[in-house]
Amino acid sequence: MDEVPLVTGAVQAGFSSVADEHIEAYLDLNDLVIKHPAATFFVRAAGDSMEQAGIFAGDILAVDRSLSPVSGKIVIACLDGEFMVKRLFIEGKTIKLISANPRYLDMKIDPEKSDFHIWGVVTYVIHAC
Repeated sequence: MDEVPLVTGAVQAGFSSVADEHIEAYLDLNDLVIKHPAATFFVRAAGDSMEQAGIFAGDILAVDRSLSPVSGKIVIACLDGEFMVKRLFIEGKTIKLISANPRYLDMKIDPEKSDFHIWGVVTYVIHAC
């Protein structure tokens, strides 16, 4: 990917400031999004179960397999052959996958009764406005 200019200053949600239209540096989105190239992959989100976490159908998720899947992180999980994006909850021996939409129930995971794997931790969400 070619580098893209990064403009100095923040963008105001109100009226723009002409004085802030100076290029600060050039930004390669790979450098921003990918910290561990050999362990990172992208996947497209489907469904509405993570909308309150800012993940919508069609969004591109950057997923890092080298990061530890700790409680509270959004992960890509595989449960009995079905891939999904959910927030991971771990407390003691309790493991849950939690949606960010109240229409969906939490999934309590019993690793001894199901085929369960964490594929990676979501690090970035890319979606169109």
